[in-house]
Amino acid sequence: MKLPSSTEWVLHCATTLAQLEPGGTASTAQLAEYFDLPAPYLAKQLKALVRAGVLTATTGPRGGFRLARPAAEITLLEIVEAVDGASAPYECREIRQQGRGALPPEECRETCLLAAKMASAHEAWRERLRTESLGDVLAELPEWAPQRTRRLLNETSPARRSS
Repeated sequence: MKLPSSTEWVLHCATTLAQLEPGGTASTAQLAEYFDLPAPYLAKQLKALVRAGVLTATTGPRGGFRLARPAAEITLLEIVEAVDGASAPYECREIRQQGRGALPPEECRETCLLAAKMASAHEAWRERLRTESLGDVLAELPEWAPQRTRRLLNETSPARRSS
């Protein structure tokens, strides 16, 4: 399964926001500079997290993004689905009924075995992400990471601080 690079972006941005002090925010520009990402495209992804209820956004000079709920209540699956949707990556097109090796329709009444295996694997992947929260990720970060993250976000160049 290959996910778009925006999935990596939002997972890292949400983890970064989870490391802020309570009530703290980071702007699109700060996050874009922190990860060297294109701010306009990142803004679109962050807005998808707002629509999904993962983040909240505030406007104004001290505005930006923050988690909408405690990190322990936000699953990795919520974040992934906010930008990538929930559809399965494998789509069976019933090629077992095509070409020289085509099976007759009566042999294809049951779901394709390969489609069932792929669906099962996709559901296992989703279940794993459903059981992992941002809180779990934070618990595994080195203890120095949140302080470093906050310091570097605050050192963002003033010219790029606006969302």
